[in-house]
Amino acid sequence: MDGIRLLPTTGDGTLVGRAWRSDVGGPAIVTVRDGRLVDITSRELPTMRELLEADEPAALVRRQKGEDFGPIEDIAAASLEPGTNGSARLLAPCDLQAIKACGVTFARSMIERVIEERAAGDPSRAREIRGRVAAIIGDSLRNLVPGSQEAVKVKAALIEEGLWSQYLEVGIGPDAEVFSKAQPMSSVGWGASVGLHPISHWNNPEPEIVLAVDSKGRVKGATLGNDVNLRDVEGRSALLLGKAKDNNASSAIGPFIRLFDDGFGMDDVRRAELELVVEGTDSFVLNGHSSMKEISRDPLDLVAQTIGRHHQYPDGFMLYLGTLFAPVEDRDVAGEGFTHKAGDIVSISTPALGTLTNIVRLATECPPWTFGASALMKNLAKRGLL
Repeated sequence: MDGIRLLPTTGDGTLVGRAWRSDVGGPAIVTVRDGRLVDITSRELPTMRELLEADEPAALVRRQKGEDFGPIEDIAAASLEPGTNGSARLLAPCDLQAIKACGVTFARSMIERVIEERAAGDPSRAREIRGRVAAIIGDSLRNLVPGSQEAVKVKAALIEEGLWSQYLEVGIGPDAEVFSKAQPMSSVGWGASVGLHPISHWNNPEPEIVLAVDSKGRVKGATLGNDVNLRDVEGRSALLLGKAKDNNASSAIGPFIRLFDDGFGMDDVRRAELELVVEGTDSFVLNGHSSMKEISRDPLDLVAQTIGRHHQYPDGFMLYLGTLFAPVEDRDVAGEGFTHKAGDIVSISTPALGTLTNIVRLATECPPWTFGASALMKNLAKRGLL
């Protein structure tokens, strides 16, 4: 990996995250000041959950004194798998929050989900199906408002053509797809390995913005995420979504949450342009892009479909917003598109949120997840923080 890149390149925002402290055997709540990592953990702020529940978390962070850990580049270097014996390494910036995700929120990715379903997880069939679907659908879905009368007409036309799909239902119907991506505290952070289930042979990264939402449904900030996708597994059956999405190290979030304040807010999320680079040990390079301007559902609508009288989250939640990116570039076999190989380095970036970098492994070869909510509570109690 050439150099260390993780911090935003625009604005002077308030960044918060989590780092593992080997000297206390547990996580710390951290912020970035002048390129240095500062531990702001206290009885007032023992967890990221407590910080995000504050009415003005950015102002609260700025008031904290904290303990200087050193240059952020040093901590980042110590965070690369398999890691070092440094005093600190970066973790995913969330802790007790539920990890939720929205799927099929962009027209182009929606078409790819239809192709996966039609191909039944077989990448060799994807190119032919892609051409047939595109010839019928064209650009008719790009500016379609889900649940609108126009969407109802498109649905009727697709049914008549024999191309209706459950993915098109959540893409242009009134109800968004919202699913549980991972267990609280199971996400990995910057530099960590991301895991692929070993049964998968057709998979890809999904570069997304992830919202940090409190227990009242208020969005407090945003970060980056890789919603690792097993195209063959989900393509065989949508009922395999859990196996396709929730595996060891399959949820990457980070590097930091940029808290909303006067200089950064929801409109910046709506305008975000995400860049993706995959660098393989075989010298293969894949470049991708996802523009939040093309999302079919507003992020606040996705939040409202996740939390409300119908479903509560006492510890808040992190919400992946979906991606426009769907790789079709061939890597090895003509017509079979892209799939990961072990050792791929995946970097997802946008100027306001920085860069999230991870290394692709099999889920069975990534470090096992062992530090859960009960371990966190015991550790905080031992440290006198509860």
